[in-house]
Amino acid sequence: MSNFSFDIVSEVDLHEVSNAVDQTNREVGTRFDFKGSDVNVGQSGLILALEAESEFQIDQIRDVLLKKLAKRGVDVSALEEEAVETSGRRARQTVRVRQGIDQDTARKMVKLVKTSKLKVQATIQADQVRIS
Repeated sequence: MSNFSFDIVSEVDLHEVSNAVDQTNREVGTRFDFKGSDVNVGQSGLILALEAESEFQIDQIRDVLLKKLAKRGVDVSALEEEAVETSGRRARQTVRVRQGIDQDTARKMVKLVKTSKLKVQATIQADQVRIS
């Protein structure tokens, strides 16, 4: 009998993230409460940058962004939000998109598999866990 295996991976579809960012920018541009305001959501790889004139507007933009991401099938728990920075007349927040499984979580997964007493092996391979 040959060995079967599968990988446990945590990946986010970056194309869907960029689509959600575009939709957020379009919606924010047409909303009445943002008329005349300089607000923007930018994306640079795995980093999203929310910019507005106040912290309240940042909260509103973040809510719209999270709804658009959820609607497109992106798990919002994969986002890591930093604190809102205010400087003068601008507010800014950085949101990171996490890819892969961090080492601590991978170790916990391997430990759970080993304590289950099943005839399987779990190994950590970079940012994924292989069960065979």
